[in-house]
Amino acid sequence: MGQLLTEGPTPDQADAVLIMLHGRGASARDILSLYDALQRPSLAACAPEAPNHTWYPYSFLAPVEDNQPDLDHALNRIDQLVNKLLAASIPSERIALLGFSQGACLTVEYAIRHPRRYGAIMALTGGFIGPPGTVRDESGDFAGTPVFLGANDPDPHVPFDRVQETAAVMIDMRAEVNVSRYPGEPHAVNADELRQCGALLDTIIQTHRTP
Repeated sequence: MGQLLTEGPTPDQADAVLIMLHGRGASARDILSLYDALQRPSLAACAPEAPNHTWYPYSFLAPVEDNQPDLDHALNRIDQLVNKLLAASIPSERIALLGFSQGACLTVEYAIRHPRRYGAIMALTGGFIGPPGTVRDESGDFAGTPVFLGANDPDPHVPFDRVQETAAVMIDMRAEVNVSRYPGEPHAVNADELRQCGALLDTIIQTHRTP
């Protein structure tokens, strides 16, 4: 499966498990730096690393076939992680997904293709994958999964209208979606995004701790 870095307790000892997906040109260690910033030590975090630090070769707005087979390999890698946790009796309600930039696009694309009640889905500057004009008509059910979509506007890589389109698709699939727009911010994770992600993670932690 390639390199997988972890932080925190083992999944069976943790209040929740956070799967973290890095952006293009970054590393698993880079995205794991957000684990320290979130300061939720009862979480288990795991971060796979993409081959050559890139999950797929072209923009997420390119034709889907242009990003194959790398895109399918990346999605399958996340699915293997999720299924391993489920097989270890970690319920999906205690599994959270978080990605930044290319990792955010991969996060929501995986979730839309594999809908279930997750603990939370957090996509920081990203949207579903496909060229402009792509229409997603999905029939899956997120069963009230809380979703946070944070995005800069304008952003050099992710148009805000794709973030809004992503929100609409996930709402139609019965996710509870919150979109935050950050005008003029750089292509990076900001303090408010960390605050909102932390609040979602706290909800999972408290739910797990309350009989």
